[in-house]
Amino acid sequence: MNNRVYNFNPGPSTLPLSVLEKAKSELLNYKGTGMSIMEISHRSKEFESIIQNAESLIKELAGVGDNYRVLFIQGGASMQFDMIPMNFLTEGKTADYIITGSFAEKAYKEAKKMGHVNVAATTKEETFRRIPRPDEIKLTSNAAFAHITTNNTIFGTQWHYIPDTGNIPLIADMSSDILSRPLDMNKFGMVYAGAQKNLGPSGVAVVLIRQDLLDNAALNLPDMLNYNIYAKNDSLYNTPPTFGIYMIGLVLEWINEAGGLSAIEQHNTEKAGYIYEAIDTGDFYTGHADKDSRSLMNITFRLPNEDLDKKFLHEASARNLTGLKGHRSVGGMRVSAYNAMSKQGCLTLAEFMDDFRKNNA
Repeated sequence: MNNRVYNFNPGPSTLPLSVLEKAKSELLNYKGTGMSIMEISHRSKEFESIIQNAESLIKELAGVGDNYRVLFIQGGASMQFDMIPMNFLTEGKTADYIITGSFAEKAYKEAKKMGHVNVAATTKEETFRRIPRPDEIKLTSNAAFAHITTNNTIFGTQWHYIPDTGNIPLIADMSSDILSRPLDMNKFGMVYAGAQKNLGPSGVAVVLIRQDLLDNAALNLPDMLNYNIYAKNDSLYNTPPTFGIYMIGLVLEWINEAGGLSAIEQHNTEKAGYIYEAIDTGDFYTGHADKDSRSLMNITFRLPNEDLDKKFLHEASARNLTGLKGHRSVGGMRVSAYNAMSKQGCLTLAEFMDDFRKNNA
């Protein structure tokens, strides 16, 4: 489609074109039902098949067994900031939070409203330029859980190791890098992600949770904030975001067809490499993240001044490169190169960056 741009927005973000085309072809009449996917009942056998297939594909790609459940919950990742301490931060317990960016800090602040929390490590004083080293992480003995954010959308950093939390359940916000690379997901008690960056459209959060953590969740909670209610009802206790779950299923099938997570990681590494090479050529661009903490998903950098920022964005737009403005807390530029962003999109941007540097240095 000649009128589509290269969309580097941080979320909602670009989706695979083949997924959009399939959704378009099924939009008015889903599998001969005579109804749109947005019209069929969430109690129908057609939708039950969709949600069961989505759960199965997530577990298959994550490499986990039947001791994990997949839940689909409205409210995005921000709702999980509240649900996690409500379900697991019981009286007399402490939760450990490792703060590496804005969303990690938001999760911590929500947990503080509900119980005792400990900052096990933070790089805030360094403007979140890096991920803490293992020796900097100070966990609480017998904590209820430890929480990390695996990829920091605003600051462009990413965990390249899984912290060893021993017997303490590790919970991770993976909103901006879920299923972007192979990870040993069995090391996590729970991971969660807003769908709108790497999985589908906005409006639904995906939760992958281990059964033993579910078994220890609080029981005296409102039903809509209780993980066990979602698990016992297969995420169908109330009407779920049906279209979003359908789209997630299509994206998961696209990942499988692309060769799975190893192929996706190679795809993402090559894409990010184009951009980082453009940043590291000369001293015109300045990357925000330390090199050993750089993200493959969100690449942040600054130009020499704000006038050049404006010129960069204007000229980028003329080349159909959009969504590049950095977050106000960092400034400069942010390239969100999630799974669905093509190599050609990143190569086109890198070539533009080289041209812009040569013309404005």
